[in-house]
Amino acid sequence: MLRRSILKTVAMLALGSAIGLTAVVAPGHAQDKKRYTVALIPGLTTDAFYITMRKGAQAAADALGVDLVFQGAPEFNPVVQVPVLDATIARKPDAILIAPTDKTQLVEPLRKAQDAGIAVITVDTFIGSGQYQTGAGDADFPLAYIASDNVLGGRMAARALAKAIGEGGGKVYVSNVKPGISTTDQREQGFKDEMRENFPAITVLDTQFNENDANRAASQLQAVYARNSDLKGVFGANLFSAIGAGNGVQQAGQTGNVKVIAFDAPGSIVDNIQSGLVDAAIAQHPAEIGYYGVVSAYAHLTGQSIPVAIGTGFTVIDKSNVTNPDVAKYVYSD
Repeated sequence: MLRRSILKTVAMLALGSAIGLTAVVAPGHAQDKKRYTVALIPGLTTDAFYITMRKGAQAAADALGVDLVFQGAPEFNPVVQVPVLDATIARKPDAILIAPTDKTQLVEPLRKAQDAGIAVITVDTFIGSGQYQTGAGDADFPLAYIASDNVLGGRMAARALAKAIGEGGGKVYVSNVKPGISTTDQREQGFKDEMRENFPAITVLDTQFNENDANRAASQLQAVYARNSDLKGVFGANLFSAIGAGNGVQQAGQTGNVKVIAFDAPGSIVDNIQSGLVDAAIAQHPAEIGYYGVVSAYAHLTGQSIPVAIGTGFTVIDKSNVTNPDVAKYVYSD
């Protein structure tokens, strides 16, 4: 419902812009010729997920006549993201779309944007609890949160891994980044909840945190396997975790024996699916996140009301469908 509503909004606004109609624009803005600037600050600039998100944001910006600024840091770290945010605030855009790299450390830096009169929308990740505009808590001030349902994504990963392992069950674990990142925390939660509730024959071992280092994730896989020769699978909760886990399986000589489910779907993961190193990838739709982010910002800036939460979908990619054009379109750009 929320996605259909926002799509209807952008369709009307884009159509009105194209043919000169003013009736679809909010009262008081019919003669407003202001060209808005929206800044997109990703979690990091080099990840195919955020590159694809930028493309979706640019498509919406082009349709709506919005200037899009893309500025970020080369690593997913609040220490380097906050200076980027401060510099962006100084440029005084009309709205900021941001993937916060920590749900607590970005609260006060983002409050500076709000205090400067800049509309704040979080994309992919959130601050606080992710429950905005409630009037409660110190981190409820962003206008909206636009992202995949990461708990559901984690549950989907659990189902995919259980299917790959088969009815015999066995031991699995989650390869994750670090605690405190909203998205990967939720994916781990959803994975563990689904395994506990629906796959009791599968034992979930302690999570291994790799600090977004694929080499460390590979070493951790080998260490876990050395302690558990009956290890059957691993869920990589983000791109680097999945790539590292897959490499670790290969280095341990266990390709095909230890199943790997990846979250996110850059080209490298697809290659690994085709080679059999990775069994399945849970692909988000980052282009939709960027697209709806710009649409929501524009709707707010032109006097429209917007939903406080917009969810985007997933596509499960495995060897059976990886070459299907209707599925392949969800592989991230690089």
